[in-house]
Amino acid sequence: MALKALKSQLKAVLESLYTEGVLDHQFDQLQALQDANNPGFVVEVVTLFYEDTEKTLRELTKYLEQPIADNQRVDSYVHQLKGSSSSIGAQQIKLACIDFHQACLDNNKDGPLIKLSMNSIIYKANSRLLFSWRKESLLMIPNNSDDY
Repeated sequence: MALKALKSQLKAVLESLYTEGVLDHQFDQLQALQDANNPGFVVEVVTLFYEDTEKTLRELTKYLEQPIADNQRVDSYVHQLKGSSSSIGAQQIKLACIDFHQACLDNNKDGPLIKLSMNSIIYKANSRLLFSWRKESLLMIPNNSDDY
């Protein structure tokens, strides 16, 4: 009974992430790669993404705090983040990176506003993704496409 309720909660969280645009259908493809031989695959990939994103954000922040930001270097970190977020289906992060990239190309002086927006979206999205999938892993709920 409790397992069924937890599966239902997880399904609701995932539906919410899709509805809010945090995730896109690339995340479905990631889930499809998980099987009985590697039931923690999605958790592992999302955890690595989260850790890499944290590191990338630290580097981005370091360069953005310089009196004169090196837009090419900043843009290379944003490009890296956009690629990794696209590959796991983290849509909001990908879209924030696209906006940030355009600000770098435009040499936009309002970059700090974009940076704040991007950081907010990234932390919100990453936290919810990681929590959802760690919860699934801890509960050892098998990822079955019929369940989601």
